[in-house]
Amino acid sequence: LMGKKLKILAAGDLHGSLSVAERLAKKGKREKVDLVVLAGDIFGYEKEDVEILEPFIKRGQRVVFVPGNCDFDEDLEKLKDGKNLHGRYVCYGDVGIAGIGNGNWKLWLENEDFKLINEVFSKMKSKKKILVSHLHARGTRAELFGYDGWEGDDVLRHAIEKVNPDILISAHIHEAEGI
Repeated sequence: LMGKKLKILAAGDLHGSLSVAERLAKKGKREKVDLVVLAGDIFGYEKEDVEILEPFIKRGQRVVFVPGNCDFDEDLEKLKDGKNLHGRYVCYGDVGIAGIGNGNWKLWLENEDFKLINEVFSKMKSKKKILVSHLHARGTRAELFGYDGWEGDDVLRHAIEKVNPDILISAHIHEAEGI
């Protein structure tokens, strides 16, 4: 990927829907994406035993993800083909991508999460840096759409101001699709 732009398909809140995963994987193939980034809530409220990443993997797409509040440790352990970015980073060419998740029904980030984001970003030496979070940050337009103005996360806002990523990819607020 050196000297080439990294083309990403980012999505969140699949909630265990194999048909949504299939549509996204087809789009990724059509658009020739280099990477699929899933911003949490990969699994849903119904605990069906689905191979949610299979549509992407069978098309040769690389997948990275962070857990969302509907994703539980035992479900994430089944995802052998994707890379969990919670508290980690990966590099593709000159782009570093780090993640912070909030699995196991956790609805906000804490000071330990801030420290983790800061630590991971301090290790990245990439020219461009992306932060992936399931939660959205306070002070974004996503607050206007979700659940009558669902407030963004303060810890995530603080982390963004500190580590200054080039891009934030988040989900959680279904009503803010595309923002």
